Amino acid sequence: MIARMLKVHIVARTRDRDRLLEALRDLRVVHVAPVDPARAVADEETVAAIDRLNRAVQILQAAPAAAPPLDLSPLAAADEVLRIQRDSLEQANRLSSLHRQVEQLALWGDVRIDDWESLRRAGVEPKFFAVPRKRIGEVRAECVQPIAPWPGKRMLVAVIERRGEAEAPEGSEAIPLPTRDRPRIRAEAARIDAALKADSERLARLAPLAPAMRRELANLHEKTTWTVAARSGLTEPSLYALQGWVPAETADGLAGGLAAAGLEAAVRTAEPAPEDDPPTLIRYPAWVRPIEGLFNILNIVPGYRELDVSPGFMIALPIFCAMLIGDGGYGLLFLILPAVFYRKLSASMGPQVAQLLMVIGFWTLAWGIMTASFFGVGPALLAEAGGIWESLGSLLGSLQLLSVDLAKTSRDRLMHLCFLIGAIHLSAAHLWQARRQWPDLRFLNNVGWAIFLWGTFGFVNHLIFKSPWGWETPVPYLLIVGGLLVALFQEPSRNVAKSFLIGLASSALPAISTFSDILSYVRLMAVGLAGSVLAISFNKLAASAGLLGIPVLLFGHALNIALCLIALFAHGVRLNVLEFSSNAGMEWSGYPYQPFARKGQEN
Repeated sequence: MIARMLKVHIVARTRDRDRLLEALRDLRVVHVAPVDPARAVADEETVAAIDRLNRAVQILQAAPAAAPPLDLSPLAAADEVLRIQRDSLEQANRLSSLHRQVEQLALWGDVRIDDWESLRRAGVEPKFFAVPRKRIGEVRAECVQPIAPWPGKRMLVAVIERRGEAEAPEGSEAIPLPTRDRPRIRAEAARIDAALKADSERLARLAPLAPAMRRELANLHEKTTWTVAARSGLTEPSLYALQGWVPAETADGLAGGLAAAGLEAAVRTAEPAPEDDPPTLIRYPAWVRPIEGLFNILNIVPGYRELDVSPGFMIALPIFCAMLIGDGGYGLLFLILPAVFYRKLSASMGPQVAQLLMVIGFWTLAWGIMTASFFGVGPALLAEAGGIWESLGSLLGSLQLLSVDLAKTSRDRLMHLCFLIGAIHLSAAHLWQARRQWPDLRFLNNVGWAIFLWGTFGFVNHLIFKSPWGWETPVPYLLIVGGLLVALFQEPSRNVAKSFLIGLASSALPAISTFSDILSYVRLMAVGLAGSVLAISFNKLAASAGLLGIPVLLFGHALNIALCLIALFAHGVRLNVLEFSSNAGMEWSGYPYQPFARKGQEN
């Protein structure tokens, strides 16, 4: 349920501004709304320091700690970490370039540039040519020495001619001496290696400072929050005024809380005006709370005046995920592993995510029992194994309600189930919106869409399964009645003809979309069936792989589970966030209620 919000205005004496902010921060109920958003910003210096500390802490997470730690302040340590990262990246790129140069100069060996200079001073100046291999004998010089093959069916040839100019045959190319030699390049590479090692050791001594950097980061966040709140108000010579939002159930205690803090302040609350955009605070029932983890991951918030669709998500998403995963063995893993690693998973992603995974695991396990599939193994294969496995296969077979295989009958049955789920899901979205619109006549528009959806469901069944849809069936009546309600009550007015024409024009494309929306639920069958076939294929491959069977089995099922996780977001979440939400009129235009409080103490 989206909590009812009240707009609050608080006025105190200017000299009491800091005391007022302290009291509000302790009360933790006022979501501060800036009078001038352009002014309610943190200092650039503080924002820059937060950014530097954040990046430095992320870098140190992967760095091993070594003693003794360096004696630096948190900000100085952060700057040093960033300097090391920047220099190390540049030096690593330079080192890679030097290694390539060493490989390119392999032809010249370890001859130094100084050696060439010494020869020149002695009156000997060797020159080099890339000469076609068949014409090496045509080179005319005092000394001719082939050295090594050269690209293009040529040979690198060194020549010395002290009496004049050496003669090279047609097709030869003069090759200049390298500007650097390998010994000097290796020396530079050794210096860079030493510098990288020194920086790595220094980074290890900076790692123990990460906790202090996190504390400084928390302090700066507190400072930023305070500064933004202080600048959100309106300051006059004698009065300081602040505006914001409070949940209706806490509004009455706000004035008493300020008085208890020894502050003389005027507090006035009012209902939101039509043009206001209050923050959204969702009060989740206990059974719905796991879905909050998904909303946090997706960073989506319903608008204050939109529907709270979290109960619908909590019902539909686990069912969709169960069908997408499609295997009871995988469901068992989704149920057990989050429970075993609950603390670690809760610390990293929040307890709601761990709970949601376990709910998904439970429903996937139930779906696996209904379809008699565990890690791609069904009753028939268990029966072949004999013994206790045969008994287990018989038990699974007795519990099986659906077959998930490539047989046409099984596919048609699953496809029909997917379309039925789609019709229920989407029509529920419209009826939910209609209930919220009551008694506005527009609620009949959504009732019409719900009816029209069931007519579309019948038409889809006719196209795919050749089921009847003539006048002897409800299908055409559902389409006609639903279409009339949609057109008449899109924009209801006393001019019925005008309302009908406007509604008809505006609902033409959405009517076509209902067809594609119902069809989109077939992905539940397609993805689940693909995962089942993949599991069976890996089982067969492992059975024929001999000693490599176990690694193949583990890799195959791990890959399949990873694909299932992707499918949960690509398909399960999509059906809720896009198809269902668009039919429910959701725009996800809200922003979260964040009361002014110390970090970690928000409601």
